[in-house]
Amino acid sequence: MNYALLLEDHTETRAWLKQMLLETFSGITVHEAATIKAAKEVLATKAIDLALLDINLPDGSGIDLAQSIHDSDNLFNTDIYVVMTTIFDDDKHIFSALKAGAKGYLLKEQPKTQIIQRLTGILVGEPPLSPSIARKILAHFQGSTQPKIESSLTNREEEVLTLAAKGYKTKEIANLLKISANTCAGYLKNTYRKLSISSRAEATLEATRLGLVSSD
Repeated sequence: MNYALLLEDHTETRAWLKQMLLETFSGITVHEAATIKAAKEVLATKAIDLALLDINLPDGSGIDLAQSIHDSDNLFNTDIYVVMTTIFDDDKHIFSALKAGAKGYLLKEQPKTQIIQRLTGILVGEPPLSPSIARKILAHFQGSTQPKIESSLTNREEEVLTLAAKGYKTKEIANLLKISANTCAGYLKNTYRKLSISSRAEATLEATRLGLVSSD
């Protein structure tokens, strides 16, 4: 991670989160914004790898901005790793954020050391989720007791989804399945489309729901 966008309207909280980014990612440049408008200006002019987005901003919702990043073809870099940093821990905000393309969801009331630990996990393919958020996500899918649910995925798409849920990157999945990276990316795209998901965090949830990986 070389460049980050930090969207937070409270000055002290923004300084606190910035310090954590600097401690977590050596040499990272942090671009700060206090409004959606300012964040969009950064995204339009800077190369951003990671975005920490608050939800409740003076001029809108960080979830809407996450969706804009995910949907954008030309305005923004769609490979931005979006993490919501918020005080909201209800299902509506959590699942709306994941649906919008957020790859992580961190509660700001966590101790600094815990947030740094979750952010560090990004480097090894671990979605940054606060423990209570992870529990809520798993609880959301506990209604099914069947080991596996039928899906419209092909066998190869299920294989790709399983490896993606376990944290493997596209090139690593391609190597394991002995297919090209482009072919693997195509399988991932089809899988995301069929399951109506948009992030690795959601892929992990769907793989668990389908019985492809353990919820442990």
